[in-house]
Amino acid sequence: MTTANTAPTLHQQLLVQQQAYRAAANPSAAFRKQQLTALKSALLSNQQALLDALSQDYGHRSATDSIIGDILPIVNHINYSLKRLSRWMKPSKRHAGLLLAPASVTVHYQPVGVVGIVVPWNFPIMLSLGPLITAISAGNRAMIKMSEFTPATNSVLKTLLSGVFSEDQVCVIEGEADIAAAFTSLPFDHLIFTGSTTVGRHVMRAAADNLTPVTLELGGKSPVIIADDIDLSIAVERLIYGKCLNAGQICVAPDYILCPEHKVDEFIKEYRRQFQAMYRDGVGSDDYTSVIDARQFARLTSWLEDAKSKGAKVTPASDAEINTAEQRMPTQLITQVDDSMTLMQEEIFGPLLPILPYANLQQAIDYVNDRPRPLALYIMSFDTQCQQQLLTQTHSGGVCINETVFHVAADDAPFGGIGPSGMGHYHGKEGFLALSKAKTVLKRGKLNTGKLVTPPYGTLIHKIMLKLFLR
Repeated sequence: MTTANTAPTLHQQLLVQQQAYRAAANPSAAFRKQQLTALKSALLSNQQALLDALSQDYGHRSATDSIIGDILPIVNHINYSLKRLSRWMKPSKRHAGLLLAPASVTVHYQPVGVVGIVVPWNFPIMLSLGPLITAISAGNRAMIKMSEFTPATNSVLKTLLSGVFSEDQVCVIEGEADIAAAFTSLPFDHLIFTGSTTVGRHVMRAAADNLTPVTLELGGKSPVIIADDIDLSIAVERLIYGKCLNAGQICVAPDYILCPEHKVDEFIKEYRRQFQAMYRDGVGSDDYTSVIDARQFARLTSWLEDAKSKGAKVTPASDAEINTAEQRMPTQLITQVDDSMTLMQEEIFGPLLPILPYANLQQAIDYVNDRPRPLALYIMSFDTQCQQQLLTQTHSGGVCINETVFHVAADDAPFGGIGPSGMGHYHGKEGFLALSKAKTVLKRGKLNTGKLVTPPYGTLIHKIMLKLFLR
């Protein structure tokens, strides 16, 4: 599979895919299923090569983190799509209503054409193949821009995909920021971008010039609200994995904790206990993932130092020191934080965890609502009244109650943000609909009632009709 390296090559590749789409604009369900099945087979055959490549890109990435975060969701997504694809493709019957009778109205789901997919570095397999599965299910072709920070993974994926798809069906693009900018400026029929809110704004501006529809999966600061009723050992058990998976380098990772003020010290103690039980060798554990590169590690370290210099107190989750050489950092539990600190202004995307005390639940709700709407909100409470209050009085892309991050794995439900945390949905049927054009088809037979509304106006039949319907 050829890698495009310049803007003209990108345009040429798009033209190739557009021409191929026009030649076969609506592939059958059987053809789409064949492609999905072949993709699944290739993924499983190359599983170890992908795991090795991911660990190479990260310096060290837990193999199980990669299986759970990258491989398993894709296999499940394909299996789910294969079972439901024929049903999704069927035109849906709608009601024409008395005014249009006799007529039939149906909605047909037509592929949009060529889909651009921009992939981040944190889950390069799931966030490239996941949107691709949706694009293929909807009958589209795809160009995939991989992150420049995962070259080993990109290489394996390119080989894998070239064994399944022709280049006029799916192609992989690599390159730095200039290639990414050129890629998002192409006149795709739909563009899916996963990444930061800051870059998402640039992507949307670029797409606007072509009136390209966009699905933006961004991020933001996803809070965990710990209610007073829940036992802290349970609350920590339910959230710690979401913070530690991939060393917190997840768009839906818990970004900060809102904890009852009289339980903050107990929370820190319990988090440290459970972290050390999970990772007995501390940051040296094979089960714990490194920060991906020196740049991201330096960012996290500088944010930590910034917080300390402004009065924050930091308690590491493990007695083991931060391993700068291998870019490994246990969760840093941070208290006495305020909005002047960078880590309270930006999405953390790593193993830093601010803990904010609150006096009453309304105070916690107000704190969340005073800030940009998050991609995810996590509620730790078994009190149904408390759960309902938080659900109805806050706004977020998604919610987990007594869990974190796992809602992303729900194949039969939409995933997406709101406002600064994203736009649009994909996954499941909503993904199929997002990458299809819902085309309304009205059909009449030989009897034409439409002539009853044509001029000359003011006839008896017009008056009767208006009297009938304007009431």
